Amino acid sequence: MKILGIESSALVASVAIWEDGVITAEYTVNFKKTHSQTLLPMIDEIFRMTEQDKDSIDAIAIAAGPGSFTGLRIGSATAKGLGLAWNVPLISVPTLDAMAYQCFDTVSTICPIMDARRNQVYNGMYEWESGEFIIKVPSRAVDMDQVIAEVNELGGPVIFLGDGVPAQLKNIYANVQVPFYLAPAHLNRQRGAAVAALGAQMYADGIYESAEAHAPEYLRSSQAERVRGEKQEEQSGQSSVEAEIEKAEAGIVVKSYT
Repeated sequence: MKILGIESSALVASVAIWEDGVITAEYTVNFKKTHSQTLLPMIDEIFRMTEQDKDSIDAIAIAAGPGSFTGLRIGSATAKGLGLAWNVPLISVPTLDAMAYQCFDTVSTICPIMDARRNQVYNGMYEWESGEFIIKVPSRAVDMDQVIAEVNELGGPVIFLGDGVPAQLKNIYANVQVPFYLAPAHLNRQRGAAVAALGAQMYADGIYESAEAHAPEYLRSSQAERVRGEKQEEQSGQSSVEAEIEKAEAGIVVKSYT
């Protein structure tokens, strides 16, 4: 069994090959380049270095979100295109699940946070119980103050990881009342190897889909969509007011029933 893992949910671009329980190749870049520039060359490189045939891939695990809208769309389009070309299924791996999956068998609650702006984060909460990966709180967009309140209620140790940690560090140190740890550098960002490894487990459990059916999970509207919606609401409100003024000027009495 051989799975290609693709991660492009945030700044990190990462690809990996998982084969029968072993990561045979991984290429990760955490740098300000667009994923449209990096993903396909990185995939070509790991196949070239390992002298593997792309036709040997059985499935593609793609980090499905949440995260950057542009990054998710590029990753999704890349995975869909390769899935169609190679005639293999896709495994939609939640980004936060894959991040937490790296912290194997810890006794702490795993709390990945990705920066979603305006003091909001993308977050989930996870635990390991007897070697089993448990999703306690699934992926969500939430205010960081709520995350901290829930962490404090748990009462046990917590591991924070993700690109939301630097932005929320002062808040964490000031308000988290339980023992907590910050994941080290090799575990605190997204990785294609984790996407591939969790994807392999999901595939074994029968959780996969066709390339045609795949779509990323954004969890909320993009900034552009929110601005457009606000403008439409504003214009709708203005139109209603203008209509009432026109009716009044025409001598039309409008009754309101409650």
